Amino acid sequence: MEFSQISGNQAASSIPEKDMMNDVLASQKFITDTYNTFTNECATPNVRDQFLRLLGEEHQIQAEVFDLMKQRGWYPTPAADQQKVQQAKQKFENAKSQC
Repeated sequence: MEFSQISGNQAASSIPEKDMMNDVLASQKFITDTYNTFTNECATPNVRDQFLRLLGEEHQIQAEVFDLMKQRGWYPTPAADQQKVQQAKQKFENAKSQC
């Protein structure tokens, strides 16, 4: 099911759509975090493959929810300060070279 089908109609809900979307996004973050842990700790290749498939699907749903919220102005994402970006890159390059 595409998320737009859910978000497009508020049905008989008394919960504002923005609050509902925030809840859906928080739930998706929890689901992907949980599936990631299960995948990392799975000893059976077939089961791990299924968790990886599910994890990919859940990440796609999370991305759709995030994009929709961003489009509606409910999840503002300010541009990163370029100086901070360069500092972070340098930090990780330094850590990488020490390995």
